[in-house]
Amino acid sequence: MLNYLIRRILTTIPLLLGVVLVVTISFDLIPGDPAALILGEFGTPEAIAALRTDLGLDRSLPVRYVEYVGDILRGDLGQSIRDKRPVTEILAETFPFTVQLALAAIALVLLVGIPIGIAAAARPGSWVDNTIRVASLAGLSMPVFWTGIVFMVIFSVNLRWFPVSGTGTWRHLVLPAVTLALPSIAVVARMTRATVLEVLREDYIRTARAKGVGDLSLLYKHTLRNALIPVVTVLGLQLGQMLGGAVLTETVFAWPGVGRLTVFAIFNRDFVLMQGLVLVLAFVYVMVNLLVDLSYGLIDPRVRYG
Repeated sequence: MLNYLIRRILTTIPLLLGVVLVVTISFDLIPGDPAALILGEFGTPEAIAALRTDLGLDRSLPVRYVEYVGDILRGDLGQSIRDKRPVTEILAETFPFTVQLALAAIALVLLVGIPIGIAAAARPGSWVDNTIRVASLAGLSMPVFWTGIVFMVIFSVNLRWFPVSGTGTWRHLVLPAVTLALPSIAVVARMTRATVLEVLREDYIRTARAKGVGDLSLLYKHTLRNALIPVVTVLGLQLGQMLGGAVLTETVFAWPGVGRLTVFAIFNRDFVLMQGLVLVLAFVYVMVNLLVDLSYGLIDPRVRYG
């Protein structure tokens, strides 16, 4: 596994360098002069020229790329145009909130999505299965911002069980976490149902049933573990998406995470901050996918890392 881990880490280096290249040329993809766009209608020619120099736009693309890679290796993602603060400092303040929200949401997905998927697969075609399938479809169909607003009206305004927005206590975390988790619960439940049903059709399951193995033992001991790899893959993608910044959820609930920071950077045309966000989120996706790949061997001993 160590050799596989080393190879995977080495293969991520070209990927991350490619992301850095895309981020570097992003200024060149902006229509017009990026410096003039950032400063707006009140930008003087002198201010525009100074900002171009500060952003490195007066240098060639290869030079900017090499310099940017060097800055990244030193832990320097640049300075926010609006806040005049290092991007790394801003990310250090906001990313823990996104991690907290994502971990709470993925815990709900594990506690709810997998069990209801198993319950649907255990009795295919029953009222339980049909109810779960309809609920999953509803969870996938409802927009996150609409779900969040409905939760706020019911549980915050009317019942006053939870705060409307902000952070501070565990109560502030409940509504954003549930709102963020609902679509992922639906996805994981449907995937769990499909994979469990597929495994239940295998010959060794029929043999175990013929030998008198009980339904509960058959489902959890013989079926679930063999059905988990596709589910874990989906979970990894969902977690990467959550850590990438749940833009709508964090915006609706005024949660001070990376998603809300992304909206701030876009509306304020803070392209340096946007570059840093893209790099960090790409790195998060790569690391989550690596951890998912390594988990396959723990779930299924038959998996071998060549």
